[in-house]
Amino acid sequence: MPTRETGYSHPVKQLSRWRIEMSRKLILIIISAILLMTAGLVAISWPAPVPQIEEADREVIPDVGLREAMFWQEMEGNRVLCELCFRRCVIPVGGRGACRVRENFAGRLYSLVHSRPSSVMIDPIEKEPQLHHRPGTEILCVGTVGCNFRCKQCHNWTLSQASPTDLRVFDLPPAQLVELALERGVTAISFTYNDPIVLFEYVYDTAVLAKEAGVGLIWHSNGAIAEEPLRKLLRYTTAVTIDLKGFCEEVYRETFSGDLSYVLRTLKIIREEGVWLEIVNLVIPTINDCMDDIRAMSEWIVEHLGPDVPLHFSRFHPAYKLTHLPATPIRTLEEAHAIAGEAGINFVTIGNVPGHRYNSTFCPDTGERLIHRVHFTVMYNKVVDGRSPFSGRPVPGIWE
Repeated sequence: MPTRETGYSHPVKQLSRWRIEMSRKLILIIISAILLMTAGLVAISWPAPVPQIEEADREVIPDVGLREAMFWQEMEGNRVLCELCFRRCVIPVGGRGACRVRENFAGRLYSLVHSRPSSVMIDPIEKEPQLHHRPGTEILCVGTVGCNFRCKQCHNWTLSQASPTDLRVFDLPPAQLVELALERGVTAISFTYNDPIVLFEYVYDTAVLAKEAGVGLIWHSNGAIAEEPLRKLLRYTTAVTIDLKGFCEEVYRETFSGDLSYVLRTLKIIREEGVWLEIVNLVIPTINDCMDDIRAMSEWIVEHLGPDVPLHFSRFHPAYKLTHLPATPIRTLEEAHAIAGEAGINFVTIGNVPGHRYNSTFCPDTGERLIHRVHFTVMYNKVVDGRSPFSGRPVPGIWE
């Protein structure tokens, strides 16, 4: 019986022919590439090997975005003690701190996020918020990943609770960041989105260059930083926004995994160093909306920081692990606003409520509106040479 063609081919023979054909094609590609390179028509760049940390002789290793950390001590067994924040993490070889972005390589501590921001945006300065700081201007906002807190309400938890390999990042060293700020003509560079404490070296290196270039430097933080790094960074800082998340140690521990005493000390040091300071209190229903605590917080601010530090009460919206809670009632924010004013704070605003009257800043003496804001938009600014035109009293801030 004659054989009939069926199109069938033995799988082993088919695979062998495929391998021979692919080998021929690969050889031709390689030969063509060599000829083109020789002729100078193309350039091929092979990935450089990742350098070994213990062999590094540079402060920053661009290939992997590492920089040797500041503020740490060697311990027995190649462990290290990180002295950057309130946690004082003891980290074994190969381990990371609670922030997820500081790692022990062979007995030395490194930052994993230097020059590697995950977010870079130009925003209105009012979004920070810095409301007494060149109103109506823009800032270059930068964030990486990681945080030393575990805030249950965090709106940026995809950044703050992430590790360096979880997200795509930019390659933006300090010098290029400052250059970008100059090109865009922004008021300042602001480290925000996640807490700048954990990317201290990136912030510090940028701050030094920014000051030399005449670019402002802002950072928005939870404030739980050790005193020595804080004072070092403040030398190059234009302004700071601190989240004072409540006035109860228990709430700080349970809701934010933080330490109130560190934050209060930070606030006093910032004022002592003469750096412009604004405070944000996110009012969360059932968590930190006790009016007795808000009164105690406001009185503490007046006593230890003075009556002219702006205080912003911000509206909570359900997020992250607190999606079961409602948004903050506006009447709660208005009550907090009234209590802070009664305690003697001169400049109190309400945020995250677009169009509310208390988005704006008022003259403490006359009650006239000094800066009219609708959310992040400045409608007008009547502050003249740092003074109220209605009473002549100074309005503290950075106006030029």
